[in-house]
Parts: sequence; structure tokens; C-alpha cells
Amino acid sequence: MKGNIKKMLGLFLFIMVFTTGYGQGSQKFKVVLDAGHGGKDYGASYGSYIEKNIVLDVALKVGKILEKESDIEVIYTRKTDVFIELIDRPKIANKADANLFVSIHCNAEAKRTAHGAETFIMGLTKNASNLEVAKKENAVVDLEDNKEVYKNFDANNPETLIAIKLMQEAYRQESFDAAVAVQKGFTSGLKRNDRGVKDAPFWVLHGIAMPGILIEMGFISYKSEGAYLNSDKGKKDMSESIAESIIKYKKEHFSSGSASPVKATPKNNDKNEVKPAVQPAKNGAVFKVQISASTTNLATTPSNFKGLNNISKLKDGKMVRYYYGEVSDYNEAKNLLSEAKDKGYKDAFLVAFKDGKKISVSEALK
Repeated sequence: MKGNIKKMLGLFLFIMVFTTGYGQGSQKFKVVLDAGHGGKDYGASYGSYIEKNIVLDVALKVGKILEKESDIEVIYTRKTDVFIELIDRPKIANKADANLFVSIHCNAEAKRTAHGAETFIMGLTKNASNLEVAKKENAVVDLEDNKEVYKNFDANNPETLIAIKLMQEAYRQESFDAAVAVQKGFTSGLKRNDRGVKDAPFWVLHGIAMPGILIEMGFISYKSEGAYLNSDKGKKDMSESIAESIIKYKKEHFSSGSASPVKATPKNNDKNEVKPAVQPAKNGAVFKVQISASTTNLATTPSNFKGLNNISKLKDGKMVRYYYGEVSDYNEAKNLLSEAKDKGYKDAFLVAFKDGKKISVSEALK
């Protein structure tokens, strides 16, 4: 037991390295553009198509567009063909006290049949194909000299899974919304094959203390898609789409001077635990738990939702989103979230509303 406690304490200290000690907010919306790989790490490659070069070109083009916006500040993890250790990418984002982290990548596979764009958020998926993508992107650790710093990150370790859950809770909704915006831009605007919004345990997303997404723009191993992504036109199209999606996300989720991100609070089941202070939402905002989304419009009766009462729903395009509960206190909302997960809604997460309009959890607590 003592050994497990020590491991958990070590894991939380490991997380705190990345989530404390940085800025206290800004009048500008800060976005970190992370061009994957670089230097000795080529990433995916197929013929003359090399991931590290394609994603750097796209990241720089995205940044150039965003820098024209007076209320957006752009931070790059790299602007040249250099090797940046995986551990340093989230450090750059956290030190900048950024509002959004966007990691840009390309994919490849041996069969050369897969194609299309997909956007990931941090998660605990058991889907084999999602895990394979994360495994490939996390493999850069093998090129680094100091592998010891990653010893506490093992996506198969229950203690790591607990830490991931704690870290992702406050940012899941914002990350999901950013991913949806990017994916819609690719599929609706550019007509790219839609591989969807997914979750997987990416190390680079695990370390950030803000909403974050990892974009796989397409498969360079698929002949026509590789040629497109490597072309000037393809890079221009993809960068414009990503930039437009980031601007759209910013307008929907952040106002000037928005608060620093909210940190998740670990649960403590000890009988003598000190109960957290009431953390009310501001200016009439409320919290709900999103338990599912479907194209099927269900009646909000307990029998349709594993016995849960107080279910509400909201139509969003073709999708209907279902929510459990409605409270004004953040800590009470987290209790509702635990109840929903205990009922079997393992992917449930917190959302916030004000005057019937969805806002970020961070904005609700500002």
C-alpha cells in the first residue's frame, strides 16, 4: 500500500511540473502551434514525403495567418528543422500560459489504403487503431537521451490512467470543441475524407495544462493524399483551414482577458477528507454533465438513461446532446460527473452554459 501511495504522489508531482508556475492570464488569446517531430526525428515518411517537413511548413503558414489577428498571440514549439524533446513541447505551452495547444502531424501506414484527416484529444480509448496512432507519435521518446523522465507515463498503468482522467476533466469539452471545429473545416470546407474526432493517450497532450488537440492531416502513404499534402496548394489549403478553425474556436470560447485554465482537483475518499470550498459559477452560469450524443432523439425519461433523472437535451445540427443535472457549483458538478460515470457513462464530461448558450468551463468560473 505504501508503495502505491508513493507512486501516486510521484505521478502527481510529475504532473505538477507542467501545470504550475506559469503566467496568470493575458489580454490576448495565446495559441501554441506544435509542428510535430523535427531534426533527427523524421516522423512518418513515404518516398520523398517527409512528415517533419510538411508539418513545419503548415504550422508556419497557420501562424502567419493568425499573427494578422490583433488579439491572438502565436507561440511555436519550433520554427526550423530542429529536434525538440517531447517533454519540452508542453513545457513551452505551459510557460506561455496558452489558451490552446495545437499539435500538427501527418500519418502513414504500411498497407497504403488508409486516407483522410482525423483530429485527436487526450483520452483513454481502447480502440486499437487510435492506440496505434498514439504509439507511433509517442515513439519519439526512443530518440531522446533522457528516457527516465517518461517512466511515470504508461498508458497501461492504472495509476497513469487516474492521473490522465484528473488532468483531462477540466479541458475535455474545450478540447473536443476545438477538434470538431478543425475536423469540420477539413471535411466540409476542403472535402477531405472524414476519419472523425477521436481520443487517445498522447504524451504531448498529457503534459499540457490547457485545451489541446493533435491533428493528423492525412496519410502521406496514400499516393494522391501524400502528393496533395506535400504540394504548395495542399499546405495552403490545410493551413488556412486550421487557422480559420482556431479563430472560430476563439470567438466562441474566449473573450479578451479570459481566465487561466481551471485545474482538475483530485478526489479523496478518505473519511477525514477536507471538503473543497464552494466554487460557484459566475453571472448565472450553470454546469451540466454531457453523457452522450446521438442522431437519435430520445425521450428524457430515466429508463432511457440508466435510471438517471434530470436529463435535458440540446439539438446541435444532426446530433442531439444529452445532459445530466444542472448546478451552479463546480464541485457539486464534479460529483454529478462521478455519478454519471458510475452508471456506465465512462466518457461523460462537464460543460457550462450561460443564458442557454454553451461556454467554456474556464469562462464559467472566471
